[in-house]
Amino acid sequence: MITLARRAVVAAFAAATFVAPAAAAETSVAVAANFTEPAKEIAAAFNKATGHTATLNFASSGAFYTQLSHGAPFEVFLSADPDRPKRAEQDGLGVPGSRFTYAFGRLVLYSTQPGLVDDGGKVLASGNFNKLSIADPTAAPYGVAAVQTMTKMGVYSKVAPRIVKGSSIAQAYQFVSSGAAELGFVALSQVINEQGGSRWLVPTSMHKPIDQQAILLWTGAKNPAATAFLKFLKGAEARAIIKRYGYETR
Repeated sequence: MITLARRAVVAAFAAATFVAPAAAAETSVAVAANFTEPAKEIAAAFNKATGHTATLNFASSGAFYTQLSHGAPFEVFLSADPDRPKRAEQDGLGVPGSRFTYAFGRLVLYSTQPGLVDDGGKVLASGNFNKLSIADPTAAPYGVAAVQTMTKMGVYSKVAPRIVKGSSIAQAYQFVSSGAAELGFVALSQVINEQGGSRWLVPTSMHKPIDQQAILLWTGAKNPAATAFLKFLKGAEARAIIKRYGYETR
């Protein structure tokens, strides 16, 4: 027969050895607009694997940096360039040593019209269009890459009057998909699953690498969901999703 004293000892031992599962937490993630679809898949896989939730917010990298510098409570920043995460680190917004490249983006000249965009993007020189959509270069790295590409091709000054600028690469794509512009420079991830139309995958030699970097912000330094999300982003499951959307990883 187990005495009351023994029961007390057993109960105390059980309490000391029982380890409660980590509580699920939530983190707010600022995501560059080009990475919208893969980020949604990654967030779902992250939730399934860890129980944590990543709440995603989408805009241009430049718009996010402005918001961060004014105290926006994001905890993780997935930029489309290395410059803004580096600046976040220098300005005391990001945790030193947490910055890394999660993807290299690819630029595409795209139209919903079959046959309009030819191999090599010669349509830009021919002028067989009224409007060309790009992301605003002051806010979006894909817009910078578009300008660099056109400059290297020697057509930028010719097509400049026909350019319409989206506030982000998402809006640049919307201009093309809605017909407001006949063609535009967009992210490969936005059209990789689109059927029809015409496109030219811009060689990476035409512009500076679209080195997309992530950083842990100080606002999320003590949040286990924020640190877990960045760890998950580096893992095999997330990298497989990233590659499926046409990004390169190293």
